[in-house]
Amino acid sequence: MFDFLEGYDVLGAFWTTVQLTLLSAVGSLVWGTVLAGMRVSPVPLMRGFGAAYVNIVRNTPLTVIIVFTSLGLANIFGVTMGAEDNFDTKFFRLAVLGLTAYTAAFVCEALRSGINTVPVGQAEAARAIGLSFTQVLTLIVLPQAFRTVIGPLANVLIALTKNTTVAAAIGVAEAALLMKEMIENEAQLLAITAIFALGFVVLTLPTGLLLGWLSKRLAVKR
Repeated sequence: MFDFLEGYDVLGAFWTTVQLTLLSAVGSLVWGTVLAGMRVSPVPLMRGFGAAYVNIVRNTPLTVIIVFTSLGLANIFGVTMGAEDNFDTKFFRLAVLGLTAYTAAFVCEALRSGINTVPVGQAEAARAIGLSFTQVLTLIVLPQAFRTVIGPLANVLIALTKNTTVAAAIGVAEAALLMKEMIENEAQLLAITAIFALGFVVLTLPTGLLLGWLSKRLAVKR
């Protein structure tokens, strides 16, 4: 029944999807946290940059951002991401860069909503004992904000997993690109679609369940 799978590296394609997801998740979490700090910063220039970045990127289609990393950064500006002679590695890293830049905007807004749930009195008390803005943010506010937004961040991570399919637009050999190739070559449309749909369910469902449990477990009691 599944003889048509011979000659196709389905597991390898999903492994590429997992790598795209994990690397982009780490990058977007770091950059999104920095953006969230900018958005609540007392410095107007930093607040303006954070707001402009989030509003522009969130309203730009992900496909446009991914294609820009290929045609713009690679072909026009010559950005190789340390892999000049390896086409696959270069465009894989560019895809991670594009996914990180896009997803960080949503991470930022999720974190900012968590920051807004922290009582203002805690920040004022921390400033009263001489802590700087950076110390207040990293020691008092962000730890509570992260615990508050585990659920929303889980949704962002699940969306990121599905968004990795856009990387096929620049030739990254992940699951969506292999599915397209198989549909073109094999007369098993329903079976192929079902296999790849099941694969993404296997990737996203445990993530949602685990982070949902963590959200309840680590919820801030007020």
